[in-house]
Amino acid sequence: MEQKKALYQSFTNPFLIRPNRPLPEEMAVIGAGTIGPDIAYYLRSAMPDKRLYLVDIVEEPLKKAEMRFRSYAEKGVARKKMNEEQASAVLKNIVYTTDYEQVKDCSLVIEAATENLELKQEIFDILEGIVGEGAILTSNTSSIPADRIFSKLKNPERCTVTHFFAPAWFSPGVEVINWEGIATDVLDYLFWFFAKTGKAPVITDNVICFMLNRIFENWVNEAGYLLDQATAAQICAVAEEFVLQGPFYVVNMGNGNPIIVEANTRKMEEGAHYRPAPIFRSVEKWAVPRPGTKGDVPDEVKQIVRDRMLGILFSQSFYIADRAIGTKEDLNFGCQVALGFRKGPFDLMRDLGEAETNRISEKYQKDRPGFPRANRPFSAYQSFNRYLLIDDMDGAKVVTIRRPQAMNAINEDLNNEILSVLKSYADDPTVKGFVITGYGTKAFSAGADIGIFPKTLGDKKAAVKLARDSSALPHFIDQMDKPVVAAVNGMALGGGLELAIRCHSIVALSHATFQFPEITLGILPGVGGCVVPYRKWPEGAALFHEMICFARKITAQEAADIGMVKQIKGDYIEMIEAAVDEVHNLHGKRAEIPDHKVDIPEMAVPHEPMAGNMPLSKEALSITVNTIHRAAAADSLAKALEINYQGAGETTCTEAAREGITAFLEKRRPEFKK
Repeated sequence: MEQKKALYQSFTNPFLIRPNRPLPEEMAVIGAGTIGPDIAYYLRSAMPDKRLYLVDIVEEPLKKAEMRFRSYAEKGVARKKMNEEQASAVLKNIVYTTDYEQVKDCSLVIEAATENLELKQEIFDILEGIVGEGAILTSNTSSIPADRIFSKLKNPERCTVTHFFAPAWFSPGVEVINWEGIATDVLDYLFWFFAKTGKAPVITDNVICFMLNRIFENWVNEAGYLLDQATAAQICAVAEEFVLQGPFYVVNMGNGNPIIVEANTRKMEEGAHYRPAPIFRSVEKWAVPRPGTKGDVPDEVKQIVRDRMLGILFSQSFYIADRAIGTKEDLNFGCQVALGFRKGPFDLMRDLGEAETNRISEKYQKDRPGFPRANRPFSAYQSFNRYLLIDDMDGAKVVTIRRPQAMNAINEDLNNEILSVLKSYADDPTVKGFVITGYGTKAFSAGADIGIFPKTLGDKKAAVKLARDSSALPHFIDQMDKPVVAAVNGMALGGGLELAIRCHSIVALSHATFQFPEITLGILPGVGGCVVPYRKWPEGAALFHEMICFARKITAQEAADIGMVKQIKGDYIEMIEAAVDEVHNLHGKRAEIPDHKVDIPEMAVPHEPMAGNMPLSKEALSITVNTIHRAAAADSLAKALEINYQGAGETTCTEAAREGITAFLEKRRPEFKK
């Protein structure tokens, strides 16, 4: 907790920050080499109505950058990520210039020049004499601490490091560095700005290589030292168990060999063991295949590579946690969204177990003496919320689901984390209630991870157990005295919607949508979705029929019209504030779900049921309709929910469920036969 307070001056969810200035009307990127144009393209894509200056001292890189922008836009149109009009808007209003004076009216300037301290200091000295006093200046350095770059400036409080990850136009990762010279409002603004424009920023301490780059550059450097025991292709193949792309392939993409040398040379201030592998000074490109290419790696070689790569990963993760360079949750999260790890390092440790983690760490100490090791028990590195951000606002705990890489989808761990937070503060008199929301403005939650369902196909007992087990969180909310309010910040699908409707009240953003898409998978909402809406908002029964049986999506306004949503707001912060107000309004007045049968309209199964233009399984729909009617007729909520669980188990045993879930995982349209 103290670590979070030291790094995060206000909120850990950047969308809760109310910025003290608007988005910049004019901004600039200094440096048109490798990453500068990608940062610039991200800014243009996020804010196509603003003016951007791309500055370099040489014309040729500027011309190449312009060509790169056009290539990105053309690919975006070809892949239907944007239309022609959007692409045209991105490419307009860009000034390519060698004249620093052009940036005088910019309120945000990001330097992305060569990784050279003296050069960066010179650039910021020039910029300080040109831009206005209110302009924010940042450096994209991957390893140089902020105080070394900015402390000689007249106004260092408006400066810091904002470190992007390649490809910067696409990767959501950004490290915002909290150093002793930065003003709190500037730190907060940058944290908010990057989140607002589509990134997933984290705040880290001001040390050499910061947090995520410390992981990346040591990971790559270790791969270099392994070349006496394995080929670059073999190392990449083994590493792909843990990352989407092997270390040498990633370095090739960003021409990163010199950066590895520069960063690890700088880290040698902490010890000679960080010395860069000499081979990075002599190789320009690595001969490695594309990720996913099959290749035989002898078991003995695989074990050596695996142990060493995990050894350096665990070593640096322990060091980051022990030295409070960043929070454990940010490290776990950042490794996935910025560095392409399939799981965070602490998740890998948990999966391997304490004994195997210790074996790998001890072996690494023998192979590579001098590197950091764990200073605390194994359990100390596992005690954190992997998927949640917890903030305080006017007596309420704001619980944010942070899984933007999965549209905030719910898994078992996430459910258990929310349940643990609610239990932890249920008897705390200083906490009036809770707000549950999603990270960003796209999704409250896209539902349950579909990957958990294949193991229950054809096994009714297992499917019913899964539904019951997944109900522990909503059942606890049902029994709570303190109010829990859902702040629906985007789409609420399936299991995400089931969570929202079990909260004691719902507020939403104006663009939020609500949908039960389960029937398109050949299943039904299994954790109360066939029960609770009819009991809490009986006037919406006909609409709920359409939602559950035909996957109809409804808007926030439609939900408000039936009393399901209490307030609609156009801004994330206003939505959260409305949710906190609702917590106070409901304090001591918890409304319970009706514990008696309800009358609902009859629902007939069409001869050829459709969800839009998609044919549905008549068999699955028949089970769903029967479940809804039987649950409505049940004389208690407990009996109704049990009927819902049994219905989930019944649909899971159909051929429709097998086809629907398999098709989803294979990213194709299902073909239901009955």
